[in-house]
Amino acid sequence: MVLLSGGLDSTVTLAYALYHGHEVFPLSFRYGQRHSKELDAAKAVLRHYGLKKHTVVDLDLSSFETSALTSRKVEVPEQRAVEEIGNDIPATYVPARNIIFLSVAAGVAETVGADRIFIGANALDYSGYPDCRPEFFDAFEQVLKVGTKSGVDGNPIKIEHPILRMTKAEIVALGKKLKAPLHLTWSCYQGGQKACGRCDSCLLRLKGFREAGYEDEIEYEVMG
Repeated sequence: MVLLSGGLDSTVTLAYALYHGHEVFPLSFRYGQRHSKELDAAKAVLRHYGLKKHTVVDLDLSSFETSALTSRKVEVPEQRAVEEIGNDIPATYVPARNIIFLSVAAGVAETVGADRIFIGANALDYSGYPDCRPEFFDAFEQVLKVGTKSGVDGNPIKIEHPILRMTKAEIVALGKKLKAPLHLTWSCYQGGQKACGRCDSCLLRLKGFREAGYEDEIEYEVMG
């Protein structure tokens, strides 16, 4: 299983899994997020690779009213200094999102016989989400060992997070090396015609491309 949001990190993770010869089952979620641009990007990435199997799971997280990604009542933070990002848990945090996503992914993985789940989580140049840290994934693997049939049978599903300890620049460089279609990805928290260039996700993405020495091919309203 490869969790594919359509963003930079998950697309590089997909490219990594393909490069290493895995048969992949892409899994995306329509969970009531602010826009569908990222799902459109995920579909474009899969077309690029000629992958026709794509499971999209519908979840209604609209009751998570404290997150800017699931509630229009909460504003997306913008124009923060890059140095500030990651020092706290921002309003774009969706409560328990990776716990929910990985739980569903584990169920689908058992259904199709997949032995691992790839996720494009990052714990260096990231927004400060607690469910993107190494200790979270270590703990969740323990959950899978004791809480799934495959785990009880002695074949627990593994969580693969190949970019977890990379800087955003290193992720961009890896994507370029693997010839991942970064120009098709969408990272912006907003859903405009162009990426906003002001939200945390855009700022981190632009920082990564700049430090890796590449030009980001997607269009921005402003270059943060």
